[in-house]
Amino acid sequence: MTDEKNWNCDNWVVSEHNFAEDVVKGFHLAPKIQFHDATLRDGEQAAGIVFRREEKVAIAKLLDEIGVDRIEAGMPAVSQEDADAIKEITSLGLKAKIMVFSRAAEADIDRAVDCKVDGVVMEIPSAEIRFVNQFKWTGEQVIEKAVQNIAYAKERGLFVNFFPYDTTRAKLPFLEKLITAVMKATPPDSITLIDTTSCALPATIKKLYSFMRNLTDLPLEIHTHNDFGLGLANALAGIESGASTVHGCMLGLGERCGNAALEEIAICLRTLYGAKVDLKFDRLYEVANAIARMANVRIGFNKPFVGDVSFTREVGLGMDVLFRKPTTVFALNPQFIGRNFSVVLGKKSGKESIKVKLDEIGASATDEQVGVMLDLVKRKGIEKKALLTMDEFQEIVKTVLNQ
Repeated sequence: MTDEKNWNCDNWVVSEHNFAEDVVKGFHLAPKIQFHDATLRDGEQAAGIVFRREEKVAIAKLLDEIGVDRIEAGMPAVSQEDADAIKEITSLGLKAKIMVFSRAAEADIDRAVDCKVDGVVMEIPSAEIRFVNQFKWTGEQVIEKAVQNIAYAKERGLFVNFFPYDTTRAKLPFLEKLITAVMKATPPDSITLIDTTSCALPATIKKLYSFMRNLTDLPLEIHTHNDFGLGLANALAGIESGASTVHGCMLGLGERCGNAALEEIAICLRTLYGAKVDLKFDRLYEVANAIARMANVRIGFNKPFVGDVSFTREVGLGMDVLFRKPTTVFALNPQFIGRNFSVVLGKKSGKESIKVKLDEIGASATDEQVGVMLDLVKRKGIEKKALLTMDEFQEIVKTVLNQ
């Protein structure tokens, strides 16, 4: 029998049908799902974003504080400043494992060792469209480079997450040949399924996961992008299939349209799946905003969980219940992630909205006066095509009360 606490508690009230037997019977969630944050590498690959050394260190500390399991601290080959930042991060003694991104090349592996990291995310293309058109390699060359450099990295004492990128566009016979060769020669510590160009459906992710699982008993990881708006759905599809580590970037930062947002993955796993997630949820909003400032980007106003209006109510209908039982209006109580809901005034406001804002400024009015204020608020909202500021509302209050 489903435990009601999974879907109905003080912090959230989600669909109880998420936990129905016919829904969850196909899930294979790992007992412990690790979070691999790639903000400092893939996140910084977003056009125009640059994290300086001190910012990289500050972000790594924040990610560690909220309980991220692995931090991909960058790619030493990008610049000396990147390498220096990674070295400083590894010297901090953080609880999180520190990884770096590496090509299947000895020079990159040597740089990783020099930075004293725990491991590498070792990339090599697995899709023919990529290794032929971009690198002019044959399939045999790809396999040879993968086998040789995994072995080299293991010899140097590194944890190796094998990252055969563009997995979702790989031909299955070649993908099988690649993974089989790697497993036979020197198996890495884990292998990632990567939707590099965000071109796969969630059902496709599940198919490919099953295909890869038949080739290896190593831990499988999932890394998704968001070009088709499916980054989160595909990450969850990988987790449903059994991925024990999920990659993401805070705020969904990343190349082109970004990666799956780490905060969204974590909140969905805890609330919609009832999974155990060892992250400090009440600090997610704080950390997201700190990273946005350092990235010099504005968070989308309606971005899930962290956008300005994610927990904002303008519509007057149901305003009274908002204060009595917030999860009637919002499936997630914003306090769970360190936020509060807010009431704003504009075209869609109602009398209850006016009363709430009057309470905020310590004013009172008759029902008739509230009606007049509401009419003026609506007119002002329509006129300016925007919400009213508190100064504008106070001017309306002053005008009405002095009549």
